[in-house]
Amino acid sequence: MTTMSSSTPASGSRLGTGTPALPRAGRSGAAPLKNDSTRMFQILLFWVGASLLPLGLVVVVLGWYGVANTPFGYDQQSYMISGGFGGLALTFVGGFLYFGSWLARIAEDNREASRRLADTLLVLADVTSRSASLNDRGVDVSGIPVTAGDGTAVHRRDCPLVAHREDLRPAGEHQQGLVACRVCKP
Repeated sequence: MTTMSSSTPASGSRLGTGTPALPRAGRSGAAPLKNDSTRMFQILLFWVGASLLPLGLVVVVLGWYGVANTPFGYDQQSYMISGGFGGLALTFVGGFLYFGSWLARIAEDNREASRRLADTLLVLADVTSRSASLNDRGVDVSGIPVTAGDGTAVHRRDCPLVAHREDLRPAGEHQQGLVACRVCKP
């Protein structure tokens, strides 16, 4: 029997370099489930629907068997009502519940796809906003002080007061008579 010393690698590190360690007992390492009630409702719909649908078909077959094997009309009516109509009702209810579970799963998949799309669009917007402030040589032009036309204020290039203007020019060395913008504070 050997004991583990403090120099022994963690249980997950034996799998290879860069592989995260396996979770300790009591901690799964997975994020907590959000909206678990809707997932449980979808599973409940699935299993109830998947159970009632074939059960209804079995009840229909048993009702047919009862009608087929009795010569009396009053017995046939009870088999028709309980087996035929009851079985059809179970089959339809099971089918609708099964269909509802399918719709609930589609809705959850659409919510997840919307979340992923929103995250991707945020990342894309961040990347494009950063690349728009770089010129051809990789210099950040949003930090270069500029003036608009014959203006008397110095702005940053990304200042909302002058961002739409086309007549921007670098403030350069002649900044003595210019005042700093109170919005972007260059």
